[in-house]
Amino acid sequence: MSEYFLEAHNIVKSYANHTALNGVSINVPKGQVFGLLGPNGAGKTTLIRIINRITAPDSGEVYFDGRLSQADDIYKIGYLPEERGLYKKMKVGEQAIYLAQLKGLDKHEARKRLKEWFDKFEITQWWDKKLEELSKGMQQKVQFVITVLHKPQLLIFDEPFSGFDPVNAELLKREILELKNQGHTIIFSTHNMSSVEEICDNIALINHSQVVLQGEVNEVRSQFKTNTYRLGLHLGEELSANSMFEILSSEIKGGEQIFTIKKNSDLSNSQLLAGIAAENEITSFAECLPSMNEIFIRTVENSKP
Repeated sequence: MSEYFLEAHNIVKSYANHTALNGVSINVPKGQVFGLLGPNGAGKTTLIRIINRITAPDSGEVYFDGRLSQADDIYKIGYLPEERGLYKKMKVGEQAIYLAQLKGLDKHEARKRLKEWFDKFEITQWWDKKLEELSKGMQQKVQFVITVLHKPQLLIFDEPFSGFDPVNAELLKREILELKNQGHTIIFSTHNMSSVEEICDNIALINHSQVVLQGEVNEVRSQFKTNTYRLGLHLGEELSANSMFEILSSEIKGGEQIFTIKKNSDLSNSQLLAGIAAENEITSFAECLPSMNEIFIRTVENSKP
C-alpha cells in the first residue's frame, strides 16, 4: 500500500487560452495535514476541483489510496469550498440532514451525529432557523459540520478560517487537528501562513500553474535558513562582532540582553558558541528560521515567469 493517501501525477488543465495547471504533481501523506498554498489564480482551486471529480484533467492521473481515482470516491471526501454553498432559505437542521443523506448517512444516524456537533459548537438553538438568519461565522460552523459529518477519509478545507473571529478560528484549528489525530487525511488551502506553521505537516506551493516548492514544513523552513540566531546574555553584558559573526540587532527582554546575530557560514554552532562563551556567559541560543510567510513571498517573487 502507498504511504500517500492522495497522489496527483502531472496534472494538466487548460481553459480557452489559459493554462490553469501545467504538469502539477503532489503527494499527500496518510493521516497528515497537507497545506496547498499559492497566490490567487495560481491553480489551487482547479486542482481541488479535479481531486473532487467536479472537473477532469486534460491529462495526468489522480490516485486515491494507492489506486486510480474512481467515481464513488466522492463519498470518501469532505469538501469545504471557499465559496460557501448552503441554501439561505432552508432551515439549518433540515438541510444538514438532507446533505448528510446525500453523502450516504441514514436520517437517524445523521441526526445523532449532527446533535453531537451542534452541541460542541454551541449552535443547537439555530436548528430550526433559516440559514440567512445566522451570522456569517455561524453559517460557516454549520458548513464545517456538514463537511465532516460523514467521517470522510479525505477532508479538503479551502480557506476554512475566512470570516471567523480569533476565538472561533482557534476552535476550528483544534477540531482540524483532532480530525487528523483520528486518522483523517486533510488538504488545507489558505493564504494565512501562520495557520500553516501551526497545523500543516507538509506543503506544496503552486505559482503560475506549477508546483514551485514542496516538502515537510520544518524541512522547507530549514532550506531557507540564513545562519541567523538569537543569542541571550546576562543583562549588561557586551557582545562585540568579530570574524565569526555580525550583530544584526539587540534588545532587552525578560531580564536578558538578546542579540540577533548572523554566523559565518564556515563555522559550526559549536565553534561559534565556544568563541562567545570564552568572553560571555550564554543564557539562551536559538536559530531564527524564516516564517512560512517570508518563504511564501520569496518563492513567489523568485518564480515569476
